[in-house]
Amino acid sequence: MTPPDAPHNRWSDLDRPPLNVTALRRGLLRPDALWSELEVVETTGSTNSDLAERARSGSLAEGTVLVAEEQTAGRGRLERSWTAPPRSGLFLSVYLEPGDVPVERWGWVPLLAGVAAATGLAKSAGVDTALKWPNDLLVTVAGEERKAGGILGEFAGDGIVVGLGINVSLRADELPAPTAGSLALAGAVSTDRETLLRAVLRSLEHWYGEWKAADGDASASGLQAAYTAGCATLDRTVRAELPGGNSLVGRAVAIDGDGRLVLSTEGGLQQPVSAGDIVHLRGAAGGLT
Repeated sequence: MTPPDAPHNRWSDLDRPPLNVTALRRGLLRPDALWSELEVVETTGSTNSDLAERARSGSLAEGTVLVAEEQTAGRGRLERSWTAPPRSGLFLSVYLEPGDVPVERWGWVPLLAGVAAATGLAKSAGVDTALKWPNDLLVTVAGEERKAGGILGEFAGDGIVVGLGINVSLRADELPAPTAGSLALAGAVSTDRETLLRAVLRSLEHWYGEWKAADGDASASGLQAAYTAGCATLDRTVRAELPGGNSLVGRAVAIDGDGRLVLSTEGGLQQPVSAGDIVHLRGAAGGLT
């Protein structure tokens, strides 16, 4: 292992080899594929910020994928930072233009990315990955739910930039918080980042195609059912910390047609939540997360 004060380079950690961009392009950039361009950079502040800037300038094609071996200013929801050692995870953003899909349905795209990531990782890493509404990827480490990834979507140009950050090979002493985890710590059968990246992008291409073909209808495309089936937030008591400083406690009972989390509160009222930070309290799945 590289000493803490040693400079990083492409081969500073032989357990974490660099991505082979030529092989990735060969496997993903096909004439009939969604993915039109794939770039891997050694380091950047934020792949989302980079693609969003290009989208706003009108110089970005749908299906562009930007992957960073290291992010120095990665962003999560609510402007939280996202940091990890170089080449220890998948740090990427993609640019999508849903086109004729009604804009009011575009809010499903980050949820779609969650389903795609969970499905792709389950197949390629052999890890049961659950979804915490609205944008976290959860794995089980030593019997506890841990956050191993997150998704961030933002409108830019004529489309939407979707960023994914997934902890792949982080060791216990590298975790940024006690509630964090990684695929390796969850017992992944493979931590080969090229295999995982191809699986996630192919899954994302599949789900995006199904959703667009259904004109963004989450029910008709099967997306709503898939998200519901994989959502660890449902059937639990949660606290929704809402914009403006308010909070709401209730039992999460459904994901509605607009992608909102429906809470059943005291008195039997059902309250949809469209944005907020969700805290899992003691519930059907047990534990505190």
